Amino acid sequence: MKPFFFTRLQYTSGNWDTDQRMPSNLLHSLVEYTTIPIDEKEKVVLLSSNDIFKSPFCYLSGHKLVEFSTQERDHFKRYVQNGGFVFVDDCNHDIDGLFAKSFEQEMSRTFGPKALQKIPNNHPLYNSFFHFEDGPPTTAFELNGWGDDLVHDYLKAVTINGRIGVLYSNKDYGCEWDYDFRNKRFLAVDNTRFGVNIVMYALTA
Repeated sequence: MKPFFFTRLQYTSGNWDTDQRMPSNLLHSLVEYTTIPIDEKEKVVLLSSNDIFKSPFCYLSGHKLVEFSTQERDHFKRYVQNGGFVFVDDCNHDIDGLFAKSFEQEMSRTFGPKALQKIPNNHPLYNSFFHFEDGPPTTAFELNGWGDDLVHDYLKAVTINGRIGVLYSNKDYGCEWDYDFRNKRFLAVDNTRFGVNIVMYALTA
């Protein structure tokens, strides 16, 4: 089995390089909880590059405008339709913010106006490794006084042939998991466990 590697997508608009410590934190959790062989170094791949098609799992985030070039849109669509998985996280945690509005418009352009839909809170994603009976766990950032200051009790997805191809969050998991993994010992419950579910779903669904 080839080692799993974490791919961050670099796109031309907006700011793609958020949450610098999050990938190593999540990779550490995969080592700690699972038996998957892991490449512990994050890979940054241009969305316009063919290297995206070698990636088992991609992450896309930001605070600003998401507007793909023609080639980026073509690659994103082909990657997802061919069985790829992209986890997209809104660093603004704001459904009315620039990232959320422009990303959702981009998904409408790419997959059609009704492709991005809320997923039910009993979706297999929430039981792919750990069990989350109430759906997506809340982050400390959702009620921190900026963004829309709401708890988003759902995630959205573009589903291809019964399987999530694009998982979209307004919950700001990227910031929630953006800390040195050695500090996890101070948490009552490891908040990266849901990240393990996301990766396990991407690899096994």
